[in-house]
Amino acid sequence: MYDFAIIWDWLAFAVRWLHVITGIAWIGSSFYFVALDLGLRKTPDLPAGAHGEEWQVHGGGFYHIQKYLVAPERLPDQLIWFKWESYVTWLSGFAMLCIVYYAGANLYLVDRAVLDVSAPAAILISMASLSVGWLIYDNLCKSRLAESPTTLMILLFGVLVVMAWMYTNLFTGRAALLHLGAFTATIMTANVFFVIMPNQRIVVADLKAGREPDAKYGKIAKLRSTHNNYLTLPVLFLMLSNHYPLAFATEYNWIIACLVFLMGVLIRHYFNTTHAHKGNPTWTWLATAVIFVIIMWLSSSPRSERPELAMSPLDEKFASAENFDQVADTVLTRCSMCHAPEPGWEGIHIAPKSVMLDTPQRVAQHAREIYLQAGVSHAMPPANITEIQPEERKLIIDWYRDATAG
Repeated sequence: MYDFAIIWDWLAFAVRWLHVITGIAWIGSSFYFVALDLGLRKTPDLPAGAHGEEWQVHGGGFYHIQKYLVAPERLPDQLIWFKWESYVTWLSGFAMLCIVYYAGANLYLVDRAVLDVSAPAAILISMASLSVGWLIYDNLCKSRLAESPTTLMILLFGVLVVMAWMYTNLFTGRAALLHLGAFTATIMTANVFFVIMPNQRIVVADLKAGREPDAKYGKIAKLRSTHNNYLTLPVLFLMLSNHYPLAFATEYNWIIACLVFLMGVLIRHYFNTTHAHKGNPTWTWLATAVIFVIIMWLSSSPRSERPELAMSPLDEKFASAENFDQVADTVLTRCSMCHAPEPGWEGIHIAPKSVMLDTPQRVAQHAREIYLQAGVSHAMPPANITEIQPEERKLIIDWYRDATAG
């Protein structure tokens, strides 16, 4: 079992690495094509059916790119499809959700002071919320609101505000913001899988059959692609937020999450406007800075202290294992000056990753993390600043392995 903890942690690292790689590929191609689309220029010598063209220079060469708003007269022999970047990003992200939040539901997903539910129930709620989000969004886009993109985006923001509040009343703060990011990312990938790619396949099928493709399919796909473009930056923030307790573990975490969406939209508006050569809206940066200051101010209000609840059966297993009292004393001596509701270490104002290790019960709750961070590795304390001794690290290792034996 203790070897399994190490293997599982490396598996999480590998899947996270994959998620980052594919995310870079998807976001990079998305940003590139939106910028390209906005920068296209009409010229007198464009081929029949071409909407615009652009010349670019990169890597020592020149590129001449033309866009057909509906489709060319003839389907080219080689056609590159951009889809797997999106699919693998979502699949690897969902794998991370399973590895970290579902497998560790009692610690990372469920906060019994927020909602006292079992781990399986919390996992079902999580999965259902991701599916429901897509259904709500998709039906909004298929309504008459599609003719008013701005109104549609405002309504979508309203849905995200409601979901942010709901998630913080269902899960831990860390899981709440992560789920809001997963909720949004699911909409983005579903746009590709259920709308953008099928519409492109219809156009290709029409070309092969000698029919003239309908322009409506491209228009629908472009609307969904534009939504994805504006939602990208907030999703990145929410995926990174689990490393910053000031974002997820304060009283107004759901408001912070909502304001992040506004910042992301403002930043993308600036770049999209400049790429389209429609001005230089520098006011968006001032507005973003003001919102960020508001976020910092909101984060200064600490979250209400949660009552310490009874230990779960797993926690009790670690608390009853041999040498637990000595391990608890070690952690309380070496770690609790930072990992506490009111850290006593100079310069530390909030417990790192909101992990509390100031009571024996909390030590038992975080047994696996203590084993990996302060036992198997020497990640904690940072630079061994509290001078934890080799025999204390060995004590932690022996305690964890004894508790998980068999």
